Amino acid sequence: MNPMEQEVRVGIERAAAVGGSAINLRGKRRFGEHIIETIVFICGALSIFTTTAIVIVLFQEAWMFFGSPEVNLTEFFGTTTWQPETGRFGIWPLMTSTLLTSFIALLVAVPLGLGAAIYLSEYASPTARGYLKPILEVLAGVPTVVYGYFALTFVTPVILQGLLGKERVEIYNMLSAGLTMGIMILPLVASMSEDALSAVPRSLREGSYGLGATRLETSVRVVVPAALSGILAAVIVAMSRAVGETMIVALAAGAGPRFTFNPLQAAETMTGHIARISGGDISYASIQYTSIFAIALVLFFMTLLLNLLSGWVVRRFREVYE
Repeated sequence: MNPMEQEVRVGIERAAAVGGSAINLRGKRRFGEHIIETIVFICGALSIFTTTAIVIVLFQEAWMFFGSPEVNLTEFFGTTTWQPETGRFGIWPLMTSTLLTSFIALLVAVPLGLGAAIYLSEYASPTARGYLKPILEVLAGVPTVVYGYFALTFVTPVILQGLLGKERVEIYNMLSAGLTMGIMILPLVASMSEDALSAVPRSLREGSYGLGATRLETSVRVVVPAALSGILAAVIVAMSRAVGETMIVALAAGAGPRFTFNPLQAAETMTGHIARISGGDISYASIQYTSIFAIALVLFFMTLLLNLLSGWVVRRFREVYE
């Protein structure tokens, strides 16, 4: 056996000796870790318990409405008049105004938010990003009641009525509420999209530049498609946020259900109707009182469907790079 083979054999024997002895890399657990684990478990259990309790109460109260002899599901989902005072319960006026204001909000938030995300991720210098991103996220901390009065006192009278005329734009209208909600959810779209764009591997950009592509071509044709799952998830989450928004639509969209697709007219959304009825002097267990839980149940399923869709989009379009 030559010296080289002898050294290799000695190395193998040493490795076998080390591998044969069980090494406990986890080490001994400390007492503080048990306390932290218990606290974290209690926090998680409380969150699940609270959410479950809310859903159970929502179903119980909504069942009081749907179990009432004055209500049937065919009228609830098949008619377009919501007047609980007269026993008419058609959910569509509230649903159409909710979806229309949310759609207008997305028309504002998606292009502006995605453009801001592309600039912050692909064009801005680290110094500029350090200043601009916190400023953009400040918008997310503005109370929604401020947005509501901004829509009512500035967007409608100054912008919309100034451009389209007072005779065409009502003081309470869905367009003003939708535009302002778009400003509100813009930081959400921009922040989540920027995170998705920044997660794209640098090697894809370098490969694109190596093939002669410009920065714009690399951003639009390489980076954005690679981050598509995160961008779509941001859009769906923003839509869920817009559907559930209350104060802006309660202040700016108007009070009173109306089945209309004209965004320049006043109409009441689902959340706005719940807020208005809840603040009134209706009696407990009356048909008007239980109707707000039926509306909340429909709203719950709408947001749940959007969240499930968001999860499916992330799984369907996710791309994994090594």
